[in-house]
Amino acid sequence: MRESYSINRLYRDGRRAMISGLCAGVARHLAIHPNWVRGITLVTFMLLPFAVGLAYVLGVCLVKTRQF
Repeated sequence: MRESYSINRLYRDGRRAMISGLCAGVARHLAIHPNWVRGITLVTFMLLPFAVGLAYVLGVCLVKTRQF
């Protein structure tokens, strides 16, 4: 039986982290600059603070950290 895994998995990026590395990890997963993800997160946090805050905290708790 072969084991297959995705190289482009979602991790928190500890090297490019500003707070927890979640936005940097999402940016690496999507292959875009981390500031774009941080900006989008900030704007959506201003519009929907509870939902984005909850999603961020859950993401920090559930997504593993990886030092690239």
